[in-house]
Amino acid sequence: MTRLPVLDQVLLALVVANILALIVFHFVQTDIFHTVYAIEDGPAEWATAVLLFLSFTVLARHALRFAGAGERRAVVTMAVGAFLFFFAAGEEISWGQRIFGWQAPEIITDNSHRAETNLHNLKVGDVKLVKVLFGNVLTVVLLGWLVGLTLLYARSARIAAWADRWAVPVAGHRHAVLVLAASVVIAVVDLQRKWEVYEFIFSLVALSIFLYPQNGHVFARKSDPVPADARTGPRDA
Repeated sequence: MTRLPVLDQVLLALVVANILALIVFHFVQTDIFHTVYAIEDGPAEWATAVLLFLSFTVLARHALRFAGAGERRAVVTMAVGAFLFFFAAGEEISWGQRIFGWQAPEIITDNSHRAETNLHNLKVGDVKLVKVLFGNVLTVVLLGWLVGLTLLYARSARIAAWADRWAVPVAGHRHAVLVLAASVVIAVVDLQRKWEVYEFIFSLVALSIFLYPQNGHVFARKSDPVPADARTGPRDA
């Protein structure tokens, strides 16, 4: 059995710790959870923003390296991913509004259920984007990437070849299991601001995937050693 890198062990251990914390706080029902840990601008939210920004830097570096190698499809994937994670990091801290103390533009406050400089709190009529686009739709997309692609990559040569050609980071089975476990726990526990911790868990898993994807050979530099268990090419199960 291949031993995981130390950083990956730390990231995944934090995921497990947060899942267990959700379960414990569900039964203990103390205000400490939503007034200290998961509070607005609290440890979970700031850690999420930092991790999302780290994912942005990892993807941006890959984009630059692929650009230098002339791999255009990979550049597109990495550039889009880098943009999305930079955007997510900015949204998480309302683009610095509470850090620097500015007021949100009127065009946003007039169409938002919170006076913050971000898009995920906007609403169209009575419909809140955070619940529809950034909630249900995004959840389906992320689970499709984190679980669906993970399972199909090892079973379909065509899908594996597509993922490798476009440099789509494929989650490992450990990532898929933890995401499913976290999703089940989140659906069951009764806690205020539990979604802040879910976002923190996602940011940990995402960074782990980008650093140590199942198709790591796609992102390894020519001079990097190839792990013994690395895929040498797509194959059907």
